[in-house]
Amino acid sequence: MINYLKSQLEESIEVKKKIINDENLGKIIIKVANIIIDAYRNNKKILVFGNGGSAADAQHFVAELVNKFRFDRRALAAIALTSNTSVLTAISNDDEYGNVFARQVEALAQNGDIVIGISTSGNSKNLSKAFDVSKNKGSTSVALLGKDGGENKNYSDLNIIVPSYDTPRIQEAHITIIHIICDIIEGTLFGGNNGKSSLS
Repeated sequence: MINYLKSQLEESIEVKKKIINDENLGKIIIKVANIIIDAYRNNKKILVFGNGGSAADAQHFVAELVNKFRFDRRALAAIALTSNTSVLTAISNDDEYGNVFARQVEALAQNGDIVIGISTSGNSKNLSKAFDVSKNKGSTSVALLGKDGGENKNYSDLNIIVPSYDTPRIQEAHITIIHIICDIIEGTLFGGNNGKSSLS
């Protein structure tokens, strides 16, 4: 059992090492953090969504922005499109689940907002539809994906693709990337203990 534990941890570490060694992926992560920073400086908001475990990751991301990540500061505007059960079930019942995020993006996104979809497979049809609506609203779309990025990478403006085909490892990497982005945002906008600034 100890060997199994070690192998699972080593697999998780290996995926993160691949991210460390992919300079282009690192640049995209920093670019995403900076476009979110620019959006906040212009009094815009972030909309985040995904299915299953990625829905929980979306809510986690939003909680870190609205409340705090490392230190006390003013709240940042962010909405998880996965948390209002009345909206989710109304759209799914009256229309179809494929439009569950697109309809909310249509209602809530404004020019200059950032729309972020999370999918481990990269093949969530409801993300692709939401990214399409995002373009019409003048929002920038970001996808956190896994595997080869799937169809979702063809619909979003920026793609962070975790180099793994193992869903649990992709989810772990997504949370790590979300935490890094939150750290950069908070450090840049509010200073803080780590004194980080906006990166290029």
